[in-house]
Amino acid sequence: MTETDDFYTRQDDKETRNIPTTNDACDKSKRYFFIDGRRIAYKSFGRGEDVVFMHGWGANCDAFAREMNLLSAIFRVTSIDFAGFGDSDEPSVAYDVEDYAKETLCLLDYLGIKKATLVGHSFGGRVAIYISAFHKQRVEKLVLVDSAGVKPRRKPSYYVKVAVHKILKKLGKGGLKGSTDYRSLSENMKKTFVKVVNCDERPILKYIDCETAIFWGDKDNQTPLYMYEHLKTHIKNSQGFVLHGGHFSYLEDAYAFDAILKAFLKE
Repeated sequence: MTETDDFYTRQDDKETRNIPTTNDACDKSKRYFFIDGRRIAYKSFGRGEDVVFMHGWGANCDAFAREMNLLSAIFRVTSIDFAGFGDSDEPSVAYDVEDYAKETLCLLDYLGIKKATLVGHSFGGRVAIYISAFHKQRVEKLVLVDSAGVKPRRKPSYYVKVAVHKILKKLGKGGLKGSTDYRSLSENMKKTFVKVVNCDERPILKYIDCETAIFWGDKDNQTPLYMYEHLKTHIKNSQGFVLHGGHFSYLEDAYAFDAILKAFLKE
């Protein structure tokens, strides 16, 4: 049997027969749906108003496992393996932030979620910002955790490195190699990475008008505190919470994060 609804499909065959036909509130196992023939993994359990968690680059739908388990008694919690991460297939073309936002909305449609609170860490925050700005009717509240999306301040050495890379490419020498994580990506995901990290979302922050909580690590050197200040200043109706930790402050200062998040969601 194949169920088709425009962009996504659900199939029952040897590869995908573990896909449930119902949303069992107690079933915390990973499930799958299909977008243009590609498998996308997700988890969804609990009952109540919807909270959707979005992981950072290189992570998966278990990034917020502790929070999902904590909140599932009073909320329906959902998380996605973005295309190219976890158990989800890679995108067929190089993706940008808008593409990842569209696939997240497809999952919400698939699960019958009309409106949800979005919780995004790092790269997941980029996607949450995009949805909140351009699909605000789908967003109840927004939670950003050490979020990407603000163009970083670059030192002169960065632009020298970029220039050297371009010159080497023109000379047929392949350019600079980049980080180990970058080199390990497929060619398609390398192009996706470039598109994603070059997306400056500062111009769209003014379109976000839902209630927003912004969490940040006081020692975050990947998305420094000036990015937190920019988001807090330019997102209307936002409040900020500085935690003890680095880029994964929600794990490092877990007690404070969980307590504030739960209170914010219940307001």
